[in-house]
Amino acid sequence: MVQKRGIGHWFTHAGLIVGVLIIFFPIWLAFVASTVTQPEIVKPPMPLWPGDQFIENYTSALVSGVNAPVARMLANSLVMALGIAIGKIVISLLSAFAIVYFRFPGRRMFFWLIFLTLMLPVEVRIVPTYEVVAGFGMLNSYSGLIFPLIASATATFLFRQFFLTVPDELAEAARVDGAGPMRFFWDILLPMSRTNIAALFVILFIYGWNQYLWPLLITTDPDMNTIVMGIKQMFPSGDDVADWPVIMATSILAMLPPIIVVISMQNLFIRGLVDSEK
Repeated sequence: MVQKRGIGHWFTHAGLIVGVLIIFFPIWLAFVASTVTQPEIVKPPMPLWPGDQFIENYTSALVSGVNAPVARMLANSLVMALGIAIGKIVISLLSAFAIVYFRFPGRRMFFWLIFLTLMLPVEVRIVPTYEVVAGFGMLNSYSGLIFPLIASATATFLFRQFFLTVPDELAEAARVDGAGPMRFFWDILLPMSRTNIAALFVILFIYGWNQYLWPLLITTDPDMNTIVMGIKQMFPSGDDVADWPVIMATSILAMLPPIIVVISMQNLFIRGLVDSEK
């Protein structure tokens, strides 16, 4: 049967296209600005098509920077984002597994204590957290960037809710077959959680990539700066002139890793969000 499409169908698609163009236009301008010279940006009107300085500007952005090369800051951000995402997922999986499948005194109380930490974000507990990190000598280190941020009550709650939907017969069958708790976790629960893990990985990677306040606080060594810090440091102070092509090239480079993660995992990400709704 041929489905009839009314005028509302076309208006909906036209609205979506217009919305995408409006959102994409600033990104396009940033890309164009990263491929032209400084006078072309400063002198109005600004060009709307890429120039011939692509290689020069991006090379300058990668090998130079205010305090550290952009390539180094990208690597720091990548290590931090991956560490936070993987650490949050691993800890949340094990926490939810213990809360759902193990019987111990205060199990429900411990879960709600974990859940209550949602009211204490890093910004609220930043001073005592800094003191602890400094006391362990983790300033200007990847461990200091990652460990204070890897606990996640939200991810624990989502995995707990998913584990509660797993039939008890699976655990009983695994026990009859002689599988221990970790074998049941590794061979049954982990594959079943694949889409949820993918959805959380995308969200947590972007969360770690966009961190600014915590890295700014605990890193004094320029070699440990993240890309978000680097972009802020590129803006001039006083009467200095901003090198806009290099700043825009750095901004485009900073957007690439999250975009690659989202695009490469979009199918699992969407399925994970849909499955978590059930």
